[in-house]
Amino acid sequence: MSISQQIKEHAEVIGADGVHVGTVDKVEGDRIKLTKKDSGEGSHEGHHHYISLGLVADVEGNQVRLSANGDVAVTFEEEEGGGAA
Repeated sequence: MSISQQIKEHAEVIGADGVHVGTVDKVEGDRIKLTKKDSGEGSHEGHHHYISLGLVADVEGNQVRLSANGDVAVTFEEEEGGGAA
């Protein structure tokens, strides 16, 4: 079973340092889409963020552990498309 098939909706995503990074909304292609409630504050609030499946070190039950520390993994998140004018 591939990593993407092991990841469950609403699983907790944690960094290698044990820091909570987000909650899985779903897997889209080669990325984990995080729920909006973990989107941050200010201009980031209310947007989905993504983390590359390449950062996943292990999946155990309802927990996705990343190979990068939480603060580093956040820099790899990507917001979904910018908005139309």
